Amino acid sequence: MELSILDLVFINQGQTPRDAIENSVKVAKAAEAFGYHRVWIAEHHNFPSIASAATSVVIGHIAGQTKSIRVGSGGIMLPNHSPLVIAEQFGTLESLYPNRIDLGLGRAPGTDQLTLRALRRDPMASQHFPEDVKELLEYLSSDRKEGMVNAIPGYGTNVPVWILGSSLFGAQLAALLGLPFAFASHFAPTYLKDAISIYHKQFRPSAYLQSPYAMVAMNIIAADTEEEAKFLFTSVEQSILGILRNKRSAFPPPVSSMDSLWSESEKQMAKQMLSFSAVGKQDTILSQIKSLTDDLQVNEIMVVSSIYDTEKRIRSIELLMGIKDELKFTSITR
Repeated sequence: MELSILDLVFINQGQTPRDAIENSVKVAKAAEAFGYHRVWIAEHHNFPSIASAATSVVIGHIAGQTKSIRVGSGGIMLPNHSPLVIAEQFGTLESLYPNRIDLGLGRAPGTDQLTLRALRRDPMASQHFPEDVKELLEYLSSDRKEGMVNAIPGYGTNVPVWILGSSLFGAQLAALLGLPFAFASHFAPTYLKDAISIYHKQFRPSAYLQSPYAMVAMNIIAADTEEEAKFLFTSVEQSILGILRNKRSAFPPPVSSMDSLWSESEKQMAKQMLSFSAVGKQDTILSQIKSLTDDLQVNEIMVVSSIYDTEKRIRSIELLMGIKDELKFTSITR
């Protein structure tokens, strides 16, 4: 069972996008040393708290600062782009960092409708997501016959493509195309079990994958004490509260209590969004991960450790890796 990292490249309050990217480099280097399998970067636009809008550029920077860990997108929001351009970008990355690049694809815009218009994309582009994925796969394939339009670099690189989702649609598409599937359960866990079940039941072997391979994203905040872990997690809770109120700001430092910051209804909505989370000392998070993944057939956990203090974040992923061997005894299976 593999452990990997989803890095949202948060811009902390009082810091700059450059600081955020360099913090992500530090985390990626530490993750590589600890034995994590991959680190992914997500595409978001017009978020004061996120520095990964130019996702492929950040991926290239992190790949260039590390040696062996896989680096990729979790994900590229394909409706925002031409499939040819993404094939060229990731073909270039694969050419620079062979056998280390992943291409996770989502169909959400990764932003609001006003920003979507500023991206000059058709608001209905997401309806063509399956066709765009197929076109992108062809541009990257070594089996494709050279035509009038080719992705160069890109052609023949066979960059591994993943389908990302937070609903049943992504699971069905990944199964139909025979691609690996990643579920965004770190903020949208409602359809997790149904999506993973559908993916396994409907999976069709392909040239890309012979058997299902599923990953789930989980918020995991580990610390040396229960109190510290819960304290660090309040940064995530504040961030979710900002989403609920449609108020965007830089990533906040932790607070001693959330009680005065949210209403009871906001608290319940945030708790539901963050229900796929493990927070505490090593033994606590081990128990929580086992409970949350019970009956789920997944191969990999994509760890989301959004912590304001970078050194505390590195300590969190170190503590988690310390119990990796014990996770093999959960119901997580290959």
